[in-house]
Amino acid sequence: MCELVFRPLAHVVVLALAPLRVPPPVVVLASTACGVAGAVELARGHLIAAALLVQLKTVLDNADGQLARLTNRVTAFGRYLDAECDLLVNAALFAGLAWYTGRPIVCALGFIALTAVLSVNFNVERLARGAQASSDASVLGRVYALLYGWQDRLADRFLGRPPLFVVTVLAQLGMSTQLVLFGAFVALDRPAAYLGVLALQTVLVALLLRGRQIESREEVSLEHH
Repeated sequence: MCELVFRPLAHVVVLALAPLRVPPPVVVLASTACGVAGAVELARGHLIAAALLVQLKTVLDNADGQLARLTNRVTAFGRYLDAECDLLVNAALFAGLAWYTGRPIVCALGFIALTAVLSVNFNVERLARGAQASSDASVLGRVYALLYGWQDRLADRFLGRPPLFVVTVLAQLGMSTQLVLFGAFVALDRPAAYLGVLALQTVLVALLLRGRQIESREEVSLEHH
């Protein structure tokens, strides 16, 4: 979805914003505003408006990084802001979903499942590149460490360096795909179906990681023999 839809659309936005010297963090905040507005519209029962705002959020979410790279304004501040705003939007969307459906516990479990899937998605790609988890002493860096640091440490301890197949499969479960599915099921007034899809994704991720752990143990055993 990123490669075929959202990044090309985001590039059009970037070409319009770059000559205006719009700072990339402003685009992050605009993306966040669209996501929160989508959550509000969902809670009010305006399903089509909510679905469209979520897709606009995804376009802008793909635009901020492109704009930062094009204008040579890539910063740790922008990266931390983007990650933390994404979490805020996800929480708002599931809160709106809980309000609309009247099923807060189920929606809270859905939010936890989505957070877990996205965390594994991010960390598998990071580990495949051999990149280290990072944070710094800035305010946003400390917030990032609080929200995500423990997830990154768990990934460093248990995931190892994943094979290409696992990276490829999990890459299809990223934020853009999730929000496309979320918006589609909301527009169809079938939000429970998205929660079911999230449950299936969680099972898939668990099976992939379980298979990876078994493979790693077999490699250790062979090396020992």
